[in-house]
Amino acid sequence: QNPRRQMYPNSVVVTMDKPNSFSIVEISTPNSPLFSEKQKAASPKQFTWTLLLKAHRVFHCLSWLLMGFFALSSTIKKRITVSEEEKPFESKGKLYRFIRALLLVSVIFLAIEVLAYFQDWNFSMIESLEVKGIWKWSYMAWLSFRADYIAPMVLMLSNVCVVLFLIQSLDRFVLCIGCFWIKYKKLKPEINEEEDADVEDPSSFPMVLVQIPMCNEREVYEQSISAVCQLDWPRSRLLIQVLDDSDDENIQLLIKNEVLSWSQKGVNIIYRHRLIRTGYKAGNLNSAINCDYVKDYEFVAIFDADFQPNPDFLKLTVPHFNGNPELGLVQARWSFVNKDENLLTRLQNINLCFHFEVEQQVNGQFLNFFGFNGTAGVWRIKALEESGGWLERTTVEDMDIAVRAHLKGWKFIFLNDVRVLCELPESYEAYKKQQHRWHSGPMQLFRLCLPSIITSKIPIWKKTNLIFLFFLLRKLILPFYSFTLFCVILPLTMFIPGAELPIWVICYIPIFMSLLNILPAPKYFPFLIPYLLFENTMSVTKFNAMVAGLFQLGSAYEWVVTKKTGRASDSDLLAEAERESKSYSQDKILVRSSESGLEIPSKLQENEENPKKKRNKIYRKEVALAFLLLTACARSLLSAQGVHFYFLLFQGLSFLVVGLDLIGEQMS
Repeated sequence: QNPRRQMYPNSVVVTMDKPNSFSIVEISTPNSPLFSEKQKAASPKQFTWTLLLKAHRVFHCLSWLLMGFFALSSTIKKRITVSEEEKPFESKGKLYRFIRALLLVSVIFLAIEVLAYFQDWNFSMIESLEVKGIWKWSYMAWLSFRADYIAPMVLMLSNVCVVLFLIQSLDRFVLCIGCFWIKYKKLKPEINEEEDADVEDPSSFPMVLVQIPMCNEREVYEQSISAVCQLDWPRSRLLIQVLDDSDDENIQLLIKNEVLSWSQKGVNIIYRHRLIRTGYKAGNLNSAINCDYVKDYEFVAIFDADFQPNPDFLKLTVPHFNGNPELGLVQARWSFVNKDENLLTRLQNINLCFHFEVEQQVNGQFLNFFGFNGTAGVWRIKALEESGGWLERTTVEDMDIAVRAHLKGWKFIFLNDVRVLCELPESYEAYKKQQHRWHSGPMQLFRLCLPSIITSKIPIWKKTNLIFLFFLLRKLILPFYSFTLFCVILPLTMFIPGAELPIWVICYIPIFMSLLNILPAPKYFPFLIPYLLFENTMSVTKFNAMVAGLFQLGSAYEWVVTKKTGRASDSDLLAEAERESKSYSQDKILVRSSESGLEIPSKLQENEENPKKKRNKIYRKEVALAFLLLTACARSLLSAQGVHFYFLLFQGLSFLVVGLDLIGEQMS
């Protein structure tokens, strides 16, 4: 054997001309002329097959994307079932047109980047004069324009939003520290017991007015009136006003009949219906409290139509006013009968638990001021009168009266241990309308109250807290940076190399802050990531409402009653059954006569209505943002940005789910 063949076993080429005879040619080095000729002969074929393989992959990818697009379009068309007579709530506004334009631009940018990626255009180290071809020169010009003009503006806006994000995160962190301090020190409002108070003497109890404002509340009016009529308070010292603004005569008849039945049992309850229904809830409350007989009452408790206070509610709240003449409001906490009904109610419960446990409790304990929640609270009537009463100028009459009372020097306390059962919106449409009203109203109020705050006689630190923390930071800056940073800047930075947001901005701090938000409701910890994504998804609604309220746009004055379902917990159902068995005879439960002589069916018969077909809506802004984020997600895939890719992917899918109305129950 040739020793060279043993030394170079891999440098042997075997050529077979015939099956029975073959020759061996040895190549001592890869640079042999024979090797180069073989390589040159094979190169065109290999290049052709490589191109065909790439073209096949691109065609397969495009066909898969087109099939998915058409399938999604078909699904969207099927889900749009809004009747022709009903005007959709979602309208094409300026924000939607802005998002749509941003989506179009991002799609064009993505197409350019995909073309450059597959053509291997990398001009970072090449002068523009060395580039040949109109397409390559255009791409080179785009890179130069992007680096010189677009990138600086995006970076500046990004830095501003990041600073606002850090300030707001710091504010929430300080609130959480305050909550931990309250828990550690076991701080809570105390009652000043009067030595000469006689619990058994009804005349020693103050006069309390209870108001139940409602409007077309067919599903919940009965349980609310029933709960309020069973409050443990001397009947001679209690008056209940059912303030019905319903425009449906059938509902008016049902409510009037319910009031009549409790009045026949000795409850001091009256029914009020306005002929001129102006001012929404504020107008309703203002009209009722100006009655002549209200002058004899010292306190007023307010409950919305879906709230069911426990019998001891007044005995747990009203005594806090004893010996505390500066106290104007006692606010109780909400609890929810349907918090585990679906994913939407669970996420709402996380938000509201943080609101009451942390925000309201800390502000009430250390500042003696917070925004009145509009229900489940007891006001000193003198405080309402001195503050100007209920005004109809905004859609947040509760926050309005709270701010004006604070400017007059009245103090508030929050009772975290006193809870009133109520109901959460179960459909995204109802929740969206509620959040729009809650976030547009404060901006209306801020514009109206700013001169009064500046000229008021309260201390400077209270003015600073009211203007910069209560209004600007928590009502304006929060929705602004949430939408701008995570829905506009983040997808744009995917198309601008070097401008990407740091991982701690899109991952670490948001997860940490979401974890703090969930601490008041620890059993919902598995919903940490869905909660984070959903909060970012709701930022478009809150931002739109904030802008509408700040600039007095038409949608800022929409006041829509939140849809209720009339759900009750198991304990409530058992208690209700026990009360009815003691209070009613069987014939009164089955049939009840109204004042007009019409027979009202029983409760079971009232609820057995023909179910209407549930319908979904398409929310254009959310769907457009979903495609914008998914487009940016595809761009991040080209540059192999792991965390950004996954965040954009899941956030885009979250927007898509919400935009197609696939979260919560659909409206019927």
